[in-house]
Amino acid sequence: MLLVADSGSSKADWILTLSDTETIPFRTSGINPFFLSEKDIIKIFQNTPAIQPYTDQVNEIYFFGAGCSSPDRREHISNALSKIFKNAFVSVDIDIIASIYATAGNSKGICCIIGTGSNITYFDGSKIHESKHGLGYILGDEGSGTWLGRQLIASFLYGRMPTELSVSFDAIYKIDKESIIKHVYQEPAPNFYLASFAPFLSEHISHPFIIDTLKKGFSEFIETNIKSYPDYRDQTCHFVGSIAYHFSDILKELCTANEIKVGKILKHPIEELSRFILKNGI
Repeated sequence: MLLVADSGSSKADWILTLSDTETIPFRTSGINPFFLSEKDIIKIFQNTPAIQPYTDQVNEIYFFGAGCSSPDRREHISNALSKIFKNAFVSVDIDIIASIYATAGNSKGICCIIGTGSNITYFDGSKIHESKHGLGYILGDEGSGTWLGRQLIASFLYGRMPTELSVSFDAIYKIDKESIIKHVYQEPAPNFYLASFAPFLSEHISHPFIIDTLKKGFSEFIETNIKSYPDYRDQTCHFVGSIAYHFSDILKELCTANEIKVGKILKHPIEELSRFILKNGI
């Protein structure tokens, strides 16, 4: 049995292939080695009934996740999965590779993640080229849910948010400076907390202030990430992630204005990823 996972920081999508015609998709909370111990990861599966009957039957696992860029972080995930799936070969790699397989497949192109966080890489059809990006929610994550949430909070606290939006924001989230400082600087996973405000954008998508905030985020992603590739105009640029998907009209508008050819825009790459691995192997 083959188990494939695509994990962001907030949630992980899985597909277990039982046969040529039968699969079991399921979702867990995100598995990021920067934030979870091996015990935490094991506990996630202990609380996931969908996989319980099959743990001893899985013989291959391909896990792609945020935070898995270094060998020690990959080993951290691999060790935890091996304790759950005792008979399985386990492969762990960074989430951007899953997005490449799901979008570009075996063709060259630029692949971007814009979800809770953001990242980018170039695939030449056979080799994934290491990028200078993916600096995380403090130094990077341009245009992501974390970045956008930070803009909303700052504009609310500084009094820059239009009154009608500020009233709605306050009614929904009931936050103040002290609670924000506590969550961001004293509690774990502040990136999740910041990104949790992103749904406010969807709820008020027609407001000029929200449109402007999204355009600023995507423009910063384009300038910082996509335009770092000198031949970006000649490449097809694919996008994966909830922010890219839900606000694809604005994203495509800005890409067109910057002469960027847009390919696939996927909310979740798991289905295309699983099919690619079944067909091609990796």
